Amino acid sequence: MQIHRRLNFRLKPTPEQEKQFSQFAGVCRLVFNLALEQRRKWGKSHGCNFFTASADLKDLRIEFDFVRAVSQTAQLQALRDLDKAFKNFFAGRASFPQPRKRGVHDSFRFMGREVKVEKLNKNWAWIKLPKIGLVKLRLSRKIEGKITDATVMRDAHGWIVSICVKREIEERERLPAEVGGDLGVAAPLTLSTGQVFHLPPELAKAEKRRKAAQKQASRRQRGSKRHEKAMRRVRKLAAKMARIRAHWQHVVSHELAENFGVVVFEALKIKNMVRSAKGTIDAPGKNVAQKSGLNRAIHNVGMAGLQSKTRYKLEERSGEMRLVDPKHTSQQCSCCGAIDRESRKSQAVFLCTTCGFTLNADHNASINIHRRGSTPSACIATGTDVDSRRRHMVPGPEASTARVAA
Repeated sequence: MQIHRRLNFRLKPTPEQEKQFSQFAGVCRLVFNLALEQRRKWGKSHGCNFFTASADLKDLRIEFDFVRAVSQTAQLQALRDLDKAFKNFFAGRASFPQPRKRGVHDSFRFMGREVKVEKLNKNWAWIKLPKIGLVKLRLSRKIEGKITDATVMRDAHGWIVSICVKREIEERERLPAEVGGDLGVAAPLTLSTGQVFHLPPELAKAEKRRKAAQKQASRRQRGSKRHEKAMRRVRKLAAKMARIRAHWQHVVSHELAENFGVVVFEALKIKNMVRSAKGTIDAPGKNVAQKSGLNRAIHNVGMAGLQSKTRYKLEERSGEMRLVDPKHTSQQCSCCGAIDRESRKSQAVFLCTTCGFTLNADHNASINIHRRGSTPSACIATGTDVDSRRRHMVPGPEASTARVAA
């Protein structure tokens, strides 16, 4: 089986190479924005597309030396990014492409055939980039497979290279065990087995330091050196939080893929979940501050990132990740199948109003999620309406043993 994986490595460029990196990123950003403005103004009526933009790029390279000093491949990759952005827009998958900005889109990409990596020792290697030369690379992991492309980008801590590799892996026999997982805020992940995964405490510490740094930056004059210094500290702490979160997601997803053949999650619409409650001037929202805090907590967990990492790790092991309808998973009793929102007493307590079954609310929801994923015909809950807030479902297999006195 053939897979594609992206590996990130920290670069240690010389001061001269850092200037070249900034120049490459700036020219690629310029090429992208010029092509975007051309297509925005003339559009399809004048046949503007990737091929016409590539032809115009040749004239641009002849006329301007600073454009010609940058690799043409990197500039063509920027045009391909724009073409892909327009395809996603016309297909309804994304909004209209926006101009790239300095400090936000500091990146450029090369084709794999142009990039070579030579190992120096256990921890370091050279990476050869077109028109830049050999750049020192921190070899934090092995590079296995064929390199298809390499993207150089800048974050709060400096420059990194993201290398995409293609390699063959042996197909494995799928593990028989299945599990359901309920994603939340207070408990980021609760499995139907009862196991609970919490965010590392280092993330909360970094968040506290980031808030203090933001408060300090807000007291300084915008545009001053002291303000820029404070904002650099904020960006570094935010980058640290992202690394801690990504590491936690990799650890959890690896454990799931190693122990289960099928993992079932809810098909959550994160964009709708984190929608602002501020409303409009004519119709202002309610509990705006509380909703903003909830939105930050949802982003802090990184639910979509955890699902994507779990998916590809399962695919490597011939496993499968399934998504089910999240409707009523937290209100349905995993014992008798009754649905009543009054059964959810609090964030952590579930007490069925029909049979008296009690369990941790997240654990109860994860059992329902697992059951829906195990029976495809029951992915979308259906039942007989009793009233506006209660429906009775087919009792689960635990009904005979898990029932308690009301």
